Amino acid sequence: MSLNLASIPFKAAADYAKAPAILVGDVKISYQVLKQQIQLCASLLQSQGVGKGDHVALLLPNVPQFTVNYFAAHYLGAVVVPLNVLFVEDELKYHLDDSDTKLIVVWESFLVNALPAARAVGCSNIMVCRPPDSNADLPDGTFDQAKLMQELASTQFTCPDMCATNADDSAVILYTSGTTGRAKGAELTHFNIYDNARFVAERLMRTEKNNFPVFTQGDVALAALPLFHSFGQTVIQNAFLMHGAAISLLPRFTPKDALQLIEGHKVTFLAGVPSMYIALLNDPTTTPDKLATLTCAVSGGAALPAEVLKQFHDRFGIQIQEGYGLSETSPVACFNMLTKGCKPGTVGTAIDLCEVKIVDDNRKEVITGERGEVTIKGSNVMKGYYKQPVETAEVLHDGWFHTGDIGTMDEEGFVSIVDRKKEMIIRGGFNIYPREIEEVLYAHPQITEAAVIGIPDK
Repeated sequence: MSLNLASIPFKAAADYAKAPAILVGDVKISYQVLKQQIQLCASLLQSQGVGKGDHVALLLPNVPQFTVNYFAAHYLGAVVVPLNVLFVEDELKYHLDDSDTKLIVVWESFLVNALPAARAVGCSNIMVCRPPDSNADLPDGTFDQAKLMQELASTQFTCPDMCATNADDSAVILYTSGTTGRAKGAELTHFNIYDNARFVAERLMRTEKNNFPVFTQGDVALAALPLFHSFGQTVIQNAFLMHGAAISLLPRFTPKDALQLIEGHKVTFLAGVPSMYIALLNDPTTTPDKLATLTCAVSGGAALPAEVLKQFHDRFGIQIQEGYGLSETSPVACFNMLTKGCKPGTVGTAIDLCEVKIVDDNRKEVITGERGEVTIKGSNVMKGYYKQPVETAEVLHDGWFHTGDIGTMDEEGFVSIVDRKKEMIIRGGFNIYPREIEEVLYAHPQITEAAVIGIPDK
């Protein structure tokens, strides 16, 4: 089956050409303009030797250039390697080398770490993106991408056709610490990511009264989560560009900036990690009227304390839907969905085309309600870890991905995450799960955040 992730914004451009796709402050970038920018960028990348199967690294914050380069690389059939913008030189060196990156696109302020790292591993093709008001001289051997795109646009350039990639071709390599050892690149296919985004766009908020699709023109997602992470990439960028909705870019989350954009851009969808919801709860300027446009709020990335969920609902009337997933699962595996009802304290049920099973140390399924390791099988599970066959074999067994998370499943299929397998504390022969203690601590009105760790005792 032929499938290319770049088809997401291109199909939307055909149906919603003039609708806003990306919002940055007072600037609105329409789907038609986004499509043109992607084609122009693809032509530029091709002129630099990028083609099908090549690896393009992105070291970019939440700026329009991330989305443009992401889909331009896919347009050519290249594999995207999103990198954490907080990486220091040694970390970048490792990731660029391990991923076999051919070309890297860097935000100007990150050059201090990226340039020596790229040179050290022989990645000589370095494209630089920067704010419009920057006019500093760039280091030798780097290229101003915006300038090159302007020069190309002034010529009679011919945009190549979109590369005919297969659904099971690699699309993205997402680095994760996984369950063991040093960071490994989870190799995700076009179908892995496309179908996961489609679930969010079309099924996450579906009810009997909802029309298809669920998120479409008029909906706006706040992109406060980093786009280099699978949560921001799939649940926000890819899902909301699928049917003409818009994304409001926030490069760095603060309650003040988030509230300003939610009000100003009339944000309807908020996706966050628990620390973001905790920050909003504890900011005195967060009031119900500032969140009035929100119709949906979801949480993932870490366990959401039940007390935080309760307080958010009590104060703002917003029910946070908690979900669960990992980089290796594109990332969504479970979610509290309206069609099945939401159960506070759980991460919901397995999404479509996905199965979840709780197993013991012998990979045997445990009885209902019993604790065990969460395993996942389905269209969202990665091909494997890039160039790591041994590590891949450790976590993939008969198509089941072993997450390293301890969880339970009730009789209705709702999953609860107890803790990471390796964070379990054993005291006097009894298993103690840090999250259970943390939940008690969160219930205290004077405790904002809590973390429990075990200390060896002789």
